Parts: sequence; structure tokens; C-alpha cells
Amino acid sequence: MKKYRVGVVGALGAVGTEMLKTLEQRDFPIEKIKPLDIPENEGKMIVFRGERVSVEVAREGAFKDLDIALFSAGEAASLKLSPVAAAEGCIVIDNSNAFRMNPAVPLVIPEVNPEDLKWHKKIIANPNCSTIQMLVALKPLHDHFTVRRIVVSTYQAVSGTGIPGMAELESQVRAYTEGKPLDVKVYPHQIAFNAIPHIDVFMENGYSREEMKMVNETHKMLHDDSIAVCPTAVRIPVVRCHSEAINIETEKPISVEEAREILEKAPGVKVMDDLSKNLYPLAADLAGTDYVYVGRIRKDISVENGLNMWVVADNLRKGAALNAVQIAETLIKMNLI
Repeated sequence: MKKYRVGVVGALGAVGTEMLKTLEQRDFPIEKIKPLDIPENEGKMIVFRGERVSVEVAREGAFKDLDIALFSAGEAASLKLSPVAAAEGCIVIDNSNAFRMNPAVPLVIPEVNPEDLKWHKKIIANPNCSTIQMLVALKPLHDHFTVRRIVVSTYQAVSGTGIPGMAELESQVRAYTEGKPLDVKVYPHQIAFNAIPHIDVFMENGYSREEMKMVNETHKMLHDDSIAVCPTAVRIPVVRCHSEAINIETEKPISVEEAREILEKAPGVKVMDDLSKNLYPLAADLAGTDYVYVGRIRKDISVENGLNMWVVADNLRKGAALNAVQIAETLIKMNLI
């Protein structure tokens, strides 16, 4: 099997660390690994497949000896460096929001729209974490019943804000239990023992940018702007795994039994749904796992063709690192690299 030279930009961040771990765990065919980060982190060491590797600076010239670069260094870094990497002959799989809605850049979930990889021009966008898990669960149902409307409420972990978000939750919990004032910096309000209906900035229409990502990305990946999407995104004091309450209305009649049977066979999905045993997906149980878990599948009793479900996935894995690695694996499988 051919092996590839792979770079990880933002290698020391929460998602970059997970990307390296995922590449190793999935035995990706690697000839050379190259961790890249900001100048302040130059020379720091990571361990990959038992060997110590030095972190280099992500800058012009750093991509000439690479085949693939997985980017998770933020929107500004991606806008600056992705075109540089592409010009140096490297395929970029970018985890930021920089290129997701660029019509010239494919936005891809391998279980949903792998065919869009065929028209890549060396930059491929990794979707938003909350959109990824929602569409992995909904695409097989859409294929059978045609989803016309989605109402989704997300309950998102602090790791979605990276290491600073996780550190703030930990410090606030410690301060709370010790009776000390809570330091609020990362989020607009206290996150410990709270739920904040505010992720990213608010838009003119009253929705947050995080919510509008789910609308726009769904339309782009399903190639159908007519699907109505109504999202509410909430940050909760959970470290890893986003949870979503999803309600769909379909064009064709849909039953709980049919939906469950389809989801049990769907790629990337695991059904956890046995109310007699209180079995349903829980964020606390699923950190570090790779599937999108679906439970509480039930009929919407308020409309004719409606279904409700509860969907959980690790936002750092399938919501970010794993999806990026799967894109790379799919490129190889489709002979597009």
C-alpha cells in the first residue's frame, strides 16, 4: 500500500492532538508525520507511533514535502496558509469555518456526500461538529423518506471551544465547590452548572453563527436549499460529546420501526434505544468513541410524518478529527490523491 506524507496544523491544540491520535489508531498509511504549530511551540515534542517528533512552524515552505495537511488552527490561519499549502502541492483538509461555504470548495462528510470530493481543487472543508453528527443520523432517513424540515436543539460540550473552554469549566467547578468567585473569560456567562443559549456571535436575524452554520451546511451537503432547518445551539457544562434533540418532518410516511431498521444498518451510526433498560446515548459514556449514537426514537405526535430522536457524538472525534481523517481515507479509496 502506498504511504503518504501527512502534516497536522495546530498539532498541539485539542483537535490537532485528536487528529494525531486518530491517524495512529486507524493505522493511516503514513510515510512521514509532520506536526505544525505557532512559532512559540517550535521544537516541542509529540509522540507518534512510539517515536518522538519535533513540532515545526506552520508557514510558507512547510508543505512542499507533504501530500496531505489536516488543518485545525482556526479560521485566520486557514485563510492564510491553506492556499499556500495547496500551491505547494498539498491537499488541505480544513477543520475551520474558512472555506465551508465557498462554492469552489467541497464540504464533506464521507457517510453523507463523498461524491463531492471528486471536484476538489486541493482544499476540502470539514463541516461544523454539530452538523456532522446531525447529518450522519439524518442522511439515511432522508434517502428513504425525504426530510423536508428539521428542528434541532444542540447541547454542546466545552471542548468545542478548545483547551481554554475545558480549562474554564474545570476552574469554575473548583471555585464553586470552594466557595470562591468564578472567573468568567471564555464564555459570556458562567458555564459551570449552567446552560448558555449562545455559541459564536449573533447574526442580524437573531440566530447565532453556530446555528446558521447548521442551516447553510445542511443545504450545501444535501444539495437542497428547500429543506427547512430551525436550530438552537446551547453550550452546557460537559467536557466532551455534543448531544442533539432532533425533530424531522418527512415527505413520505415514516414509522419508528422503519427508521430504527434503517439507522441500525447506516454507516457510522449505532442505535442505543431500549427504554426498558434506560438505554439511550449519554455524553458521559461516549467520550473517545467514533460513532454517531441515536436513541429515544419516537413518533412526533403533533404532525403526520414526524420523528424525534436524541443524537450524541464525540465532537473532537467524529465532529472534527475523525471526519477529517475519514476524508483523507476516502480520497485514497477513490483514487483522488
